[in-house]
Amino acid sequence: MNIVTPRLRLRFWQDADRVAFAAMNADPEVMADLGGPLDVSESDAKFDRYAAALHERSFGRWLVETHDGNFVGYTGVLKAHRPNHPLGEHFEIGWRLIRTAWGKGYATEAAKAALEDAFTRVRLQEVLAYTAPENARSRAVMERLALKRDPSRDFTAQYDKGVWRGLVWYARP
Repeated sequence: MNIVTPRLRLRFWQDADRVAFAAMNADPEVMADLGGPLDVSESDAKFDRYAAALHERSFGRWLVETHDGNFVGYTGVLKAHRPNHPLGEHFEIGWRLIRTAWGKGYATEAAKAALEDAFTRVRLQEVLAYTAPENARSRAVMERLALKRDPSRDFTAQYDKGVWRGLVWYARP
């Protein structure tokens, strides 16, 4: 199963995608809002989690590539995986793109398609999005997706790489 947009394809992960995924996760600028780069074992663990969720549920974090097969990054809706998350059980949309794909509208195009799939095919009733206050690029994508800001759900959480503050938005069908 694929989701196709005018310029992109969202598809299931394949083992051959690990190298491009790890390279993206190793880029300090790409990973600046999440505590810094991931090493190969951390990237592989995330890859395995994304691939398993997509295969088990037929939705999750999709690999995003151009129509000619160039890796762009990922996007999609995933059930929150951290136990005792400050927001409780929820579904969250996220995206991450390689630096050369920034500024082209790919994050918005891909995330819009993933949200549409989550609401129409999967029939989710609400999807959250959150980002660090300093992540202006992600906030801009959330605004272009017409997500609604919900400051009452903003949170602070302790993660492996330190304390993180999340600003929260939501979408409903």
